[in-house]
Amino acid sequence: MSFIVNSGDCMGLSGRSGTGKTLLLRAIADLDQSQGKVLINGKRREDFSGPVWRKKVGYLTAESRWWYPKVSQHFSFIEDCNPRDFGFLDMTIFHSEVSRLSSGEKQRLALARLLSGSPEVLLLDEPTANLDNSNASLVETLIKNYCRNQDAVAIWITHDQSQLERVSQNQLVMKNKSLIEL
Repeated sequence: MSFIVNSGDCMGLSGRSGTGKTLLLRAIADLDQSQGKVLINGKRREDFSGPVWRKKVGYLTAESRWWYPKVSQHFSFIEDCNPRDFGFLDMTIFHSEVSRLSSGEKQRLALARLLSGSPEVLLLDEPTANLDNSNASLVETLIKNYCRNQDAVAIWITHDQSQLERVSQNQLVMKNKSLIEL
C-alpha cells in the first residue's frame, strides 16, 4: 500500500473493525515492526533516531494512557497550553487527578499533551470517539487549524463518514489489509 499526505492536509482512514487501521498507524509511529517505508519530507524513518522520530510523529491512541496520578505531571510546558482550545474553562483541569476525569476529558487532555510536543505528523485513532458533538466539533477545528498553521499532516481514523468529509482532503478505506482510495 502506498499513499502521500501533503503538508497542511488531513487524510481520513475508515474501514470495518479489525481491518488493520490501527496497525497501520502503529507501524507509521514505529511502535510495531513493519516492512514498509515511511518518509517525512523525503527522509526515511531509518534516517532518524527513535526519540527524534517520536517527536516528529505523534500518535493519539483510541484510549488515552496516563501513567502519573496528576494531569500536570504529563506536561513539560503546561503554561503553553490554552485550556479553552480544548474546551476547558481554565487551568484547574491541568491540576486534577487523572482518576477523577471523564473519558472525554482524558481524550481532550491527551490531544493537548500530543500537540504540546509540536509533531509534524499526527496519527489520530478515533480522536473524538468519547466526545459529545460540541467537543467533537471543537477537536475537529483544532486539528484542522493545527495542520494548516504548522504545515503538519494528520491521518485520522474514524467510523463516522460525515466527520471524514468535514476534516479530510483525501479518504482511504482499509479493506482486507489493503487501502482503497475514495
